[in-house]
Amino acid sequence: MRRTRTAPSAIEVVFVRHIDPVARNIARLRSAFGRFATGVTVVTFDGADKRHGMTANSFSSVSVDPPLVVVNVDRKSHAHDALAGRPFVVNVLGAEQNDLALHFAGRPNCEPQWIEGDVAPRLARTLAYFECTPWAAYDGGDHTMYLGRVTNFNYRDGDALGFSNSRFTVIPETSLGQEFLI
Repeated sequence: MRRTRTAPSAIEVVFVRHIDPVARNIARLRSAFGRFATGVTVVTFDGADKRHGMTANSFSSVSVDPPLVVVNVDRKSHAHDALAGRPFVVNVLGAEQNDLALHFAGRPNCEPQWIEGDVAPRLARTLAYFECTPWAAYDGGDHTMYLGRVTNFNYRDGDALGFSNSRFTVIPETSLGQEFLI
């Protein structure tokens, strides 16, 4: 017996369920993102009721004219809503400051030394810092991208604290950067 298939009529609808292969495997996606080595920062600011700090490796420079940086903050983070519209400092950590990174990642283990910055509190002896006033905030899925205009900054020599493959590493200061060659 031979079966023949007729074409669907105009009112017949065929649904095909698409399963996004990336969304199915969030843990592997996070691990793949983690293969990109980053520096480690602590974002500090004064909230409505207390001083805040949060470890973040999702930081980048955006522009030099005007001077802008971005910090991407998880919407589930305790600091997410408190940071909105507030001046902040991005503190780039030196290789010897992994205790500070852990402290502000929710594993308190040291007492941070604070310095009163021009717009927000910052941490002592960091590798670099960028004092920022709010510029813009953008939806980034499960994160918010907070852009800040850099109003003050400084840096020192030394190795940087890095993060790759779910663990800290050292990013050595090997030579002068290109800015000194121009």
